[in-house]
Amino acid sequence: MAKSFRQCETILDLRQLVAAARANGQRIALVPTMGYLHEGHLALVEAASREADFVVVSIFVNPLQFGANEDLSSYPRDLARDLRLLAETGQCDVAFTPEVAEMYPRPMATTVQLPDMAAKLCGKTRPGHFAGVATVVSKLFHIVAPDVACFGQKDGQQLAIIRRMVADLNMPIEIVSVPTVREADGLAKSSRNVYLSPEERDHATILYRTLSWAREQIANGNRDGKAIASGMRERIAADPIARLDYAEVVSLADLESIDVIEGDVMLAVAAYFGKARLIDNLQLNV
Repeated sequence: MAKSFRQCETILDLRQLVAAARANGQRIALVPTMGYLHEGHLALVEAASREADFVVVSIFVNPLQFGANEDLSSYPRDLARDLRLLAETGQCDVAFTPEVAEMYPRPMATTVQLPDMAAKLCGKTRPGHFAGVATVVSKLFHIVAPDVACFGQKDGQQLAIIRRMVADLNMPIEIVSVPTVREADGLAKSSRNVYLSPEERDHATILYRTLSWAREQIANGNRDGKAIASGMRERIAADPIARLDYAEVVSLADLESIDVIEGDVMLAVAAYFGKARLIDNLQLNV
């Protein structure tokens, strides 16, 4: 049966709605997003509806996670479309759509930081990004107090950092990871794909093709992390459009580069195609 869908813009109103649901014995799920929803986000909503009775989706473009020269002002937004998509799923109870002043009514004196994990991969070129992510997710967790929260595997470093934050701070929240949703040719769904020209879009598939090559190498018995990372870098660098940011083989638990591939690992890549910076990864148990 389709849910009764509501939009909520204030923390007080959201807390009242969640409290009423909890008083009725309902399990609460949170799906944090920055909006401009696509099939990947909707897969998170679907997963949340399987995990809980009452689903909250937040739509908030968080200024804390954007650097001075990044795309905060131009980040794609279409709230009316997002609300329509959520209502059409029949799986979302509340869309939480706060203004910046609602989330940050005063300059933040408190932040959540995981400096070692945040300095790796994307953090090498986006200093402060993951402090912004961890801080806003912590705020959302305190506002909603969900039983479960759903995150996409595409943002693999973010997922690892959120898992560690929850563990370190003893937050009573189950973190559910949802597989990456891809286009037919393997390109990961991303709000930033809208930045791609047709030519850039064609070349952007080099990321998934590179990850697939690395996965095949591992499946065939190659356990040399450095050699596979080097091979991934060579493949992306050889593309005439791509500008390589990184290609690494890391431990999923702490994001450290590994020499011998075993246990839970992540193959992680990032590159620029025009002005769009795209990331992707595959997570494997070896």
